[in-house]
Amino acid sequence: MINILRSAVFYLGYFTVMLLCGVLFLPISPFLPLSARYRLLNLYNYFIVVWFRWACGVRYEIEGRENLPSGPCVIQANHQCEWETVFLQVMKPPVCTVLKKELLKIPIFGWALRLLHPIALDRSKPARAMKQVLTQGEARLRSGLSVLIFPEGTRVDPGVRKRYNKSGSVIACRAGVPVLPVAHNAGERWPGRDWVKRPGVLRVRIGAPIDTTDKTPDGVMQEVEAWVEGQLKEISEVPRPE
Repeated sequence: MINILRSAVFYLGYFTVMLLCGVLFLPISPFLPLSARYRLLNLYNYFIVVWFRWACGVRYEIEGRENLPSGPCVIQANHQCEWETVFLQVMKPPVCTVLKKELLKIPIFGWALRLLHPIALDRSKPARAMKQVLTQGEARLRSGLSVLIFPEGTRVDPGVRKRYNKSGSVIACRAGVPVLPVAHNAGERWPGRDWVKRPGVLRVRIGAPIDTTDKTPDGVMQEVEAWVEGQLKEISEVPRPE
């Protein structure tokens, strides 16, 4: 019962602040430079990260912040729930996210996303989506933005394993920027298929940047997958499949 009450309080704050940010920030954001726009709209993400900890009894253990590179990179992380999409926005801003275009239609949330120059994909057209990721991803990196891409392509429940996609590694190799691997167990605290949150330790590990110089996308992807899966075996409460 306590988890249900905590989750209800969390979502009360979640939607209240989303509405306030929509009223206060969205009208002025289009008139701001992109860097200032990121700083303003990211205030909501900072709030969610802190509010989730306070409201739901979650404790964060974040390791590897010293590995964050100074320049743009391709961030590749496992994808379990909404929490990491919020946290990774504030981990190394400004960052452009590869996402499904349907998210841009969500009132307030989607409108704010659109202002942050994401790479919005139509999953019903995979060939076109791949071309879009490669061309726009490289352009975003060259403009100074980092790119966030989930190599699993969609949310994957804790304890389940899905084949990794190499598109993020292709972008990094083409642009000559490093890949920053990230592993976490956020889905164990913020279940993707249940609104009730679970108290406990949420662990995040940020790996050393993977240099892409003279490497193939396949080789880089294998390094990313090996590192992420190795970390998940250590930090997950749900056993990982082989």
